[in-house]
Amino acid sequence: MSNPLVQAVIRTKFLMTSREKASQIIRGIADAYLKLAERIGNESGERSISIPPMIGVDPEMRAWSFFQILEHNVIVNGMIAHTVEKLARGEDPNPERAINHKTDVLPGDSSGTEQIAAFSESIDSYLSMVTTLPALRGTAKTQHPVFGHFDAHKWHCMFGFHLGLHLKQAEKVIALLNA
Repeated sequence: MSNPLVQAVIRTKFLMTSREKASQIIRGIADAYLKLAERIGNESGERSISIPPMIGVDPEMRAWSFFQILEHNVIVNGMIAHTVEKLARGEDPNPERAINHKTDVLPGDSSGTEQIAAFSESIDSYLSMVTTLPALRGTAKTQHPVFGHFDAHKWHCMFGFHLGLHLKQAEKVIALLNA
């Protein structure tokens, strides 16, 4: 997604989205994941499925199981939650060790059903935390690896956007499992 026009469209979309709407989007997408989780058994959920190239899904992410997708989201959800909270509170969001956005977000090889609860908790705790924060717009900014500098509000919108990208992947994985 290095296309400047796509970047501008996404940044503009985030600018036009309210905090409440972004939270609603997050909840709706999370509910869609949980409905998928209800349809999948333990063995199927652990089975890695190779999918064709998809926008927003890097090559090293294309052969994951449903549970690995959930684990990846849990990892990224935690990173975004940390960034949003620190920026909104006027604190430095940068961790002591630089994050490698290609390797530090990868799930383990043996993700299982425990990822359903971890995913649900990551959503619930994030949405609860966001309601306690002061203004998200106009905070200091930090670099997103693809879209440039984001304030806390844009990171909040990115939370749902990221979930949506991988929801499409999860839906494809389940479709291929059922094929």
